[in-house]
Amino acid sequence: MSASGTLTLSKEERICSKKLMDRLFGGGNSRALTMFPLRAIYMEAEREDGEPPVQILVSVPKRCFKRAVKRNRVKRQVREAYRHQKSLLTEAMEGRSGKKMVIAFIWMDACLHSSEAVGRRVGNLLMHIREQL
Repeated sequence: MSASGTLTLSKEERICSKKLMDRLFGGGNSRALTMFPLRAIYMEAEREDGEPPVQILVSVPKRCFKRAVKRNRVKRQVREAYRHQKSLLTEAMEGRSGKKMVIAFIWMDACLHSSEAVGRRVGNLLMHIREQL
């Protein structure tokens, strides 16, 4: 991947499969970490040819923010923070052939936070997930 392509978040890096979401949230082999105001639910899955080493999902419940504008802002903040720090996890997963990491970031607070604070939390979660590999 080129140096300019490392800070992108492509469609392939997002979880779109309902089956994969059901496996992630259905329990079993998924684990969770909380670093307020974010919760990360993650698991390892089989990686097919052409798939990225890490796939993510960002969820902001309607009970936290009634207005879609605020929910979208938080999702943008989390995606941007992940995009800048995803190399922490993608490099670790590249060495594990045939495996990928699937992560769901869930927002748990009814207040907005600064982008710097969100970035620190996402970075901390990614570091903890990397340590658990």
